[in-house]
Amino acid sequence: MIYLTALTIGIMGSTHCLGMCGPLVLALPLDRQEKRQLAFKALQYNIGRVLVYTFLGLFLGLLGKGLFVAGIQKGFSIFLGLILLIVVLFKINLESQFVKLPLIHQYIQLVKKAISKQLRHRNSSFTLGLLNGLLPCGLVYLALAGAVTTATPVQGALFMLLFGLGTMPLMIGVFFVKNTITYKIKYHLQHIASFVMLSVALLLIFRGFSIQFPTELRFWEAINHPVMCH
Repeated sequence: MIYLTALTIGIMGSTHCLGMCGPLVLALPLDRQEKRQLAFKALQYNIGRVLVYTFLGLFLGLLGKGLFVAGIQKGFSIFLGLILLIVVLFKINLESQFVKLPLIHQYIQLVKKAISKQLRHRNSSFTLGLLNGLLPCGLVYLALAGAVTTATPVQGALFMLLFGLGTMPLMIGVFFVKNTITYKIKYHLQHIASFVMLSVALLLIFRGFSIQFPTELRFWEAINHPVMCH
């Protein structure tokens, strides 16, 4: 269920990627290239991006394991879900506020300089994809919130891998139809991101409140026949 959620977030939320990361693709010198070359560059770019997401998931899964051991994972899941719910209902743009923080702003400028350098020298699309994966993104934060509620680093990495794979179809398509994407289309597509965020918020809250009941017969027998101490 959780992995299906990750894939769904990627597929439906990729409309957000179209609006936020699409301009970077539009800046790539891809004109007059054969479709085979475009497909290769698109694949390189997206593999680099998804690879970064996977490593982030590995780290967040490790954090989630620590929360699980500490016994606060469910409470943390509810907390994240409530935060996302407030963000959706009150239309709070956390992303714009987050990037205004001094350290984050400096970090973004460093990544953008590295991207500009890559574009000037027309280096590999794979490197650009890696750098793009390091840029702050509200949708990625949303996916990472799901990854941190997993119990192991492997599960966290797999969660983010599936999320990244879900974003790939639309992001690869941008390479081929970039000249036909209008602002109006982007505007309407990005409304889907709010629905995705609402769905994830409810999922996180549900996961936090869910209680796993023992199913072994011996447990219920012990409840029905308690040991009496004198």
